[in-house]
Formats: sequence, C-alpha cells, structure tokens
Amino acid sequence: MNLNIEARKFLRSTHSGILSTHSTRFDGYPFGSVAPFILDHSCQPVILISNIAEHTKNIIANPKVSLLVFAGAEDLQANARLTLLGEATKINKDEDTDLRARYLRYLPQASSYFDMHDFAFYRIKIQQARYIGGFGKMSWISENDLLSDITATDSPLASQETAIIEHMNADHVESLIGYCKHFHGIEATQAQMLGIDYDGFDVKAIMNNDTTVLRFDFEQQIHDAQSARVALVSMSKVVKS
Repeated sequence: MNLNIEARKFLRSTHSGILSTHSTRFDGYPFGSVAPFILDHSCQPVILISNIAEHTKNIIANPKVSLLVFAGAEDLQANARLTLLGEATKINKDEDTDLRARYLRYLPQASSYFDMHDFAFYRIKIQQARYIGGFGKMSWISENDLLSDITATDSPLASQETAIIEHMNADHVESLIGYCKHFHGIEATQAQMLGIDYDGFDVKAIMNNDTTVLRFDFEQQIHDAQSARVALVSMSKVVKS
C-alpha cells in the first residue's frame, strides 16, 4: 500500500486531534486545543466549535490551521500520526442537516451543543499533510495525492448514507456483528453502523459494558448505494465461508 492511501485510511480511522491556530492574543504564538472531528464525504475534517472560543477567534483572524491526528496513547512516537495543514472556513447553514446527523452518530455527546446558538461547523480544507506511519515511513503529501480518487461531487453517496445506515441497523445487525468478529476478532453483543464512505465504513461495537468504534476498509471503492450493497454482501459471504 502506498503512503498516500495508507495516510488516508489512517485519517478515516480516528476522530480526535489537536487543532493549532494562530493566536490573536499573543502574536506569533501557536495555540493548541483539543478538537473532535468527523470527515465529510470529500474526506475533509469538520469541527464543531463555539463562536466565543479562543480558537474560533483565531480562525476568523487567520484561517490557516493545522490538525494533528494520532492513535493510541501507549507510545505516541512509535505510533502513526498525521498532521494536516489547511484553511478553516465556516460551513453554510444549508449543509447543517446532513452534517449534524453524521456528526452526532460519531459524537453523540455533542447533542447539547446544538441547543446553544454560538456553535457552528467549520471545514478544514486540506492543503498539505505530513504522514508518519512508523520508522522509515514518512512523507509530505499534497491534498491532490491524499484525496486524488475521492469524487464526492460526482457521487450520490452523501445523500444516500442515512438510508444505507438505517437499513443496515434495522435489518442486518447480525451481519455487522459478524463483521466485527471475523475482521477484528471482536465478540460484539450489539453493533451499529455509524457512517459509510468511499473507502469503507465504521461500526460501533458493544461488548458487555465496553464500546469501541471499528473501521472496515472495502477492497474496492464504492460510490453509491448499489456498489455499497455489493461490497457489504461480499463481506457477508466471506464471514459465512
């Protein structure tokens, strides 16, 4: 697997990072803050932030930001990490409905934020990325190389996502549980699809009192509900074989 694809798969596997903005209070200094995020269907990070937050004030003054995403806390320097450089822009209200639904599937604890009028979505348009996948595996990656085969504007997947998820969670829970066991070795008692994209999908797996989010990668990209169905049925056949 080349580093461009590996970096994107890694980005899709995590939903929290450190956001760095240019401080307006202390000129010349970077300002870091914790930043839960989701990815939109163009694979661009979307954050939900308050208008009165320090990082929001910084973004309004200078939209150039970086977002560091990483996995695992045992040995941070040995684990993969990805630094995204980009520009953060406020998202128009007409995009809120689909984004809100997607955001809350991944980050349900944020539901109360929508009752506060000073929270808004911002999209980070990736310009460059620095990926470190391990010893000797590192590279600068352009936005074009990271996302070269993402065709969100030409695909109906974004508008079909909610229907696909509702169908899977209503009629194919056993398949989701089977995916968890076969592909991740997780004996889930409950499983719920959270999101689906061109490269794969995410499932919230519940094992007794423990909950984890598992990432599943497709062997080939999907672009709509029909190709998603073909990929999911193929995975079910592998599980049952």
